[in-house]
Amino acid sequence: MTPNCWGDTEHYDYEALVNALNQYLRLKALPVGMKRFRTVDEMTAIPRLRRPPSGEKFATDQIVGQSRWLGWTLGITMENLMGAQCGAVVGLHPPTTEWLSGKQMHGVWYGTLEDSATHQREMSCASYGDYEALAVSPLTSGRLDNPDICLFYGTPGQMITFINALQYRNYKKYTFTCVGESACADSWGNALKTGEPSLSIPCYAERKFGGVLDEEMLMAIPPSYLPQVVAGLKALADNGLRYPIPNHGIQKSPLDSIEASYGKK
Repeated sequence: MTPNCWGDTEHYDYEALVNALNQYLRLKALPVGMKRFRTVDEMTAIPRLRRPPSGEKFATDQIVGQSRWLGWTLGITMENLMGAQCGAVVGLHPPTTEWLSGKQMHGVWYGTLEDSATHQREMSCASYGDYEALAVSPLTSGRLDNPDICLFYGTPGQMITFINALQYRNYKKYTFTCVGESACADSWGNALKTGEPSLSIPCYAERKFGGVLDEEMLMAIPPSYLPQVVAGLKALADNGLRYPIPNHGIQKSPLDSIEASYGKK
């Protein structure tokens, strides 16, 4: 088992974990893994790896979208990406003075150059310099033996249930960010930078180019959290707290429903 960027060498049964997530959350698309490689040769050793056509430039969210909707295992380097904005988030492009200036965003997403530069500085990006390549693959394909992070798309109802499960044991209050456009910095950028669960509202570009549905949010999370999430989902389901969440109605007392989970008090 090749360690991921966190030094995790645990063998996770992704087939069982994804089956459980689908059972409890009814996910619409394939959960995928993302892993960075120190050399291109390490990445190209992945079985049945696809590479973008020569000369074709993609956004990172398109690479993720092809993997989760089409089931492909794709490998990229900075040469395959459309620009520095995509590369910087995953640590394939340095945060240069030009990139930090915000000139590209000025007048498009932000009204002043100062606002644009502030946006660039506020983005959570993976550290640059350690990795040359990146691959994305469905978790159940078995082609990424230990991804750095796992990506799950779902509705707000699915996401709050996911977080409730994560908090069932070893409770922690989670705080998530929103940089606006370039929201992949809030999800996979932040998760690769911190190793923490990172929830985002996908941005315009993710929806326009990456195939993200209007109702979808994105959770990026290291694989070590997944057994805890599945155990939490089972515990919540045993308590009658399941997804999809049935609408009780706004004109009926909730006490009967509350008693089903909390008991009579």
